[in-house]
Amino acid sequence: MKSSNLKSMSVDELWNLHESVVAELTDKITAERARLEDRLRKLDSSPQLIGERHPYPKVLPKYRNPENRSETWAGRGKQPLWLRAQLRSGKKLTDFLIHRTPA
Repeated sequence: MKSSNLKSMSVDELWNLHESVVAELTDKITAERARLEDRLRKLDSSPQLIGERHPYPKVLPKYRNPENRSETWAGRGKQPLWLRAQLRSGKKLTDFLIHRTPA
């Protein structure tokens, strides 16, 4: 619709146009939302979602802080602060190994 047509319309005509546009947009948004929710339901019911991660098995700790025996590290990820500080002071990683006896 040209803006010259809008300028020639009365306030009542413009208000009626506004109400019909809002009603049409509401219908289209509702239909689109229902379509998207249906697609989402289908995705949720699929057995494997893209990017689904498998749980990793529990890893036993390999290293223990001699000053605080409750602090351990499995050797994965970033080194804990206590271990980095000890390594900087000159100790070796093998000094912190947890010795296990065969079961």
